[in-house]
Amino acid sequence: MRLTDLLHPHLDAVTTVVDATGGGLSLEPYLHLPPGVALRRSDDEQPITDGELALLSYGPDPDLHGTEDVCRAVLARMQPGARGLIVFGHAGDELPYHRLLDHLVAHRCQVLRAAPLDYVQLHAGAVIARTDELLPPHDFFGRPVASDGHATALRIADEYVFADLASRAQRARVLDLETAAEDAEPTREAAGQDGPADRLAAAVREKEQLAGALRAARDRVEVLQARVAMLEGSTSLRVGKALVSAARSPKRGAARLPAELYGLWRGRRRLTGAAPAPKHQAEPETPLDARFHLAHRALTVAPRDRLVVAGLLTPATAEDFAADAVVNRLLPHDGELLLRRTDPDVLVVQLRACTGDGPWWLTGTGLAPDLDRTLAELLAGARELGRTTVLWRDGPAATAPGLARLAWDAVVDSDTGVRLARLDPAVQGRERLREMFRADSTRVRLSRLARLAGAPDPLDERRVAVLAAPRNRTDVARLVGQVLGQLHRPVEVVVPDPAGLDELTAAGVTVRLGRPRAPWVADWADLTEDRPDTLLLDLMCAQEYSGADAVGHTPAADDYVFVPSLRPLLVRRSLHMSGTDPGSWAGRGHRLFAVRGKEPS
Repeated sequence: MRLTDLLHPHLDAVTTVVDATGGGLSLEPYLHLPPGVALRRSDDEQPITDGELALLSYGPDPDLHGTEDVCRAVLARMQPGARGLIVFGHAGDELPYHRLLDHLVAHRCQVLRAAPLDYVQLHAGAVIARTDELLPPHDFFGRPVASDGHATALRIADEYVFADLASRAQRARVLDLETAAEDAEPTREAAGQDGPADRLAAAVREKEQLAGALRAARDRVEVLQARVAMLEGSTSLRVGKALVSAARSPKRGAARLPAELYGLWRGRRRLTGAAPAPKHQAEPETPLDARFHLAHRALTVAPRDRLVVAGLLTPATAEDFAADAVVNRLLPHDGELLLRRTDPDVLVVQLRACTGDGPWWLTGTGLAPDLDRTLAELLAGARELGRTTVLWRDGPAATAPGLARLAWDAVVDSDTGVRLARLDPAVQGRERLREMFRADSTRVRLSRLARLAGAPDPLDERRVAVLAAPRNRTDVARLVGQVLGQLHRPVEVVVPDPAGLDELTAAGVTVRLGRPRAPWVADWADLTEDRPDTLLLDLMCAQEYSGADAVGHTPAADDYVFVPSLRPLLVRRSLHMSGTDPGSWAGRGHRLFAVRGKEPS
């Protein structure tokens, strides 16, 4: 919630707002006061009377938010009919309201409404009134909810009891967990047993040692097998075998020996060619090639700006993930080599890839111990590389119980999301597309992986920069309201002059001069235009669905279709910076996608 949404419903009969904040935080850019309401600084001795509203702040940083003593002094100066707005720098669950509660009661101040604030340095606010009789509290929209003092008292008392009941259950649960942990600790120490984390760490270390020894033994076996294969293919060994066989059975072997030697000679001539090589040239050799040859999949050599995933994935999941990340599917015969060559950010094992058709079928079920062993070696290799291992449990865990016994850095219990390009907008509807975009899309699932691995976040591709040029206070107020009102909020606003836009900065929106840096640009040159709060959300939904370079409206109100021309509302940054005429975009090969401006009735 913005500060204006909390304050303005309570400005009826208020003519003056008194800034009584004691810290270094200026609230003036947040207020956007309507005409007829003046703002003045507080005089420490002057009382706050009827028709005035005092601004107070209190938070963990005294230099920024002010102190508790300043708030108490302002409460003591409030006269009957005066109002106040207290903003808190504390988070909602850490709000020390008990430190002001006694002073509010002592000075006959009633809290009419309290709400969270969506700012970086201000997290909550409360509207108070100095009164000699009980006033009706206000709901979320700032409307009174009771008509007389007795009904108000009953409502407040009832709500307090129910709220205390709900919070008491949560507090009891926390206390039970803390008590159980304290009771278990002496028992474990007395028994001299290691905790589950210690046992798990020891098991992981032992497993890694065994896996290393096994890898070394396998490498040695591969070298010996290559040497044996080379010796078995040599002519000398084959001639020796023929002579030994003839010597063991002279009667039968001696008669067959010339034909065998002649066959060896003919085979050698086929290998070296029909014509004998000149004596001065060395005879070419064709050594056996025991190297793995990997099919080209995906590799990144530039500085990484995308998530790199390696794992056991179904074909559909790998295809969906590849739209927003570099993806390599590991196979049982080349998984370890591919893991080391591609150096992924995260190793993902999808449960459905182990229980459905595919090269990893039956992994974790106990019916394919060779696959279980290969998977364990892959996990050990990922830990050696310092990479995050994730079990993506998108199916019943009972279908592959062996996976739960492996050591994972994280376990994700959800589906792999839906790629918007696979949906049908006509069937799903606009509201369903918004829900999928915000909570259930593949890009959202990959963002969780990126956070686990500390890798580039795919959601960064959804960042939008707004270009605007406000000319007066009215334009500034409209720009701030439209930006903070968007359900898909822009990350930056580019303006010629940042004056008056402190509220955007406080809400976490970067205000800068010069060129935009976000991947997408929305030009809001006309600030008198009415922009719904779903504008950027619908535009980004359409872009992610289509993969277009520019999204906008057409005079014919085309919806979810590629068009040759449009009024661009959302443009890729590189295209915007190119400076080319929008009418020539389609001719240059850029994809233009139209979305209807208003919801169909």
